[in-house]
Amino acid sequence: MNISVGLTGIGSYVPDKAVTNEDLSRIVDTSNEWIVERTGIRERRIVDYYTSTSDIATKAALRALEDGNTSPEEIDMIIVATVTPDMSFPSTACIVQKSIRAVNAAAFDISVGCSGFVYGLSIGMSFIKAGVCRKVLVIGAETLSKIVDWQDRSTCILFGDGAGACILERCEEGYGILSQDLGSDGNGGNLLTLPAGGSKLPASYETVSNNLHTIKMDGREVFKFAVRVIEKTANDALEKAQLSLKDIDFFVPHQANLRIIQSAMKKLDLKQDKVYVNLDKYGNMSSASIPVALDEAYRKSMIKRGDVVLLVAFGAGLTWGSLVLKWNK
Repeated sequence: MNISVGLTGIGSYVPDKAVTNEDLSRIVDTSNEWIVERTGIRERRIVDYYTSTSDIATKAALRALEDGNTSPEEIDMIIVATVTPDMSFPSTACIVQKSIRAVNAAAFDISVGCSGFVYGLSIGMSFIKAGVCRKVLVIGAETLSKIVDWQDRSTCILFGDGAGACILERCEEGYGILSQDLGSDGNGGNLLTLPAGGSKLPASYETVSNNLHTIKMDGREVFKFAVRVIEKTANDALEKAQLSLKDIDFFVPHQANLRIIQSAMKKLDLKQDKVYVNLDKYGNMSSASIPVALDEAYRKSMIKRGDVVLLVAFGAGLTWGSLVLKWNK
């Protein structure tokens, strides 16, 4: 029997505090014009000191449960995609499980950088198709402001905080997730890293004084990788779904850089009205960027039942992932 799996609930949360490019120009050598020209970002949302990733993940999860008319007890599994967990262990997913009282749920985190939400959807779908779970809660949540070097103008301008969540379960045949394409290239792992804090470089006076607990990125190489991989993974996922570029009704890319998105639009021959962009408001929220964008597009009625929606992400690892949905809500 062919089992179809779709999104039956979706929700997101972003912090209230906005940090504009003008705000950043007061602490690093940059300007609004410089940032907008190179990235398309105008502001980003930032949590306060006392707010953790699990806090905002919980808020997004509760909104997804409400949207899907689902009680926490119905959730069989929670998957949290994040590179900014509350702590090494327990998992952020277990903390969320406690917070929302999903007493029947297994819970675990995945660390796939900005590709995390697409990976999470693929994993959750697999558990449902295997008959292990009925309802899976997938969350992408990040508090990247906690690991940004606010003196590094090449990275501090890029990142923001936020969370998005969805509920996966069986849906009408022919709808839901039609295909996915996942990949990685560990040879590029050094291009985007958080060097210290793990077993290789445990926290020490030296790692702190050398600022190794903050994001390090080779922006030029990551840009080239992203532009190259988006077209390939998108076409691979469409081919698996036996669809072509002309079948795409809506495109939700990872929100990393406006020039990367524009390059993808050109290569995939997509017009602006078929692409959702909120990068200017939120910056790069890593694993949260796609679910937040997807939730906003849905709530603005830009996606309707039966639309073919393409999600494409790329991130640290290096990793990439794309997923084709026939919208079932």
